[in-house]
Amino acid sequence: MASTSNIVFYGTGRRKTAVARVYLKPGSGKIVINEKEYPSFKDYLKSEVLEIITNLPFTVTNTVNQFDIFCRVNGGGLEGQAGALQLGIARALLNFNENLRSPLRANNLLTRDPRMVERKKYGKKKARKSPQYSKR
Repeated sequence: MASTSNIVFYGTGRRKTAVARVYLKPGSGKIVINEKEYPSFKDYLKSEVLEIITNLPFTVTNTVNQFDIFCRVNGGGLEGQAGALQLGIARALLNFNENLRSPLRANNLLTRDPRMVERKKYGKKKARKSPQYSKR
């Protein structure tokens, strides 16, 4: 996947049940997600807001269009995948240059969001919702 260049920076991002394995290679801003090329993140995520979320690490560190992005994303929905891509890109940028830690940390881009869906319990309709009470 990313073995064509001698310099590759890697980062793993997770959010909810989505996992993104991100490889950054110095280049012109090419985006390849799941071995398919896209002109921008918006074409994969289908939302301008999610594109902004995903591009935030590049915007904060002033590295827009300086890297080719190769990533494998699986699990979760589009919003979870966007969050996973954001964290993966931020961690890969950190591997590229340790001095980028302070702007990334200031914008809370290196923190993994721990919120997950609570599991369903037996005797309940969902995680916490109980069946309707019947007096008689």
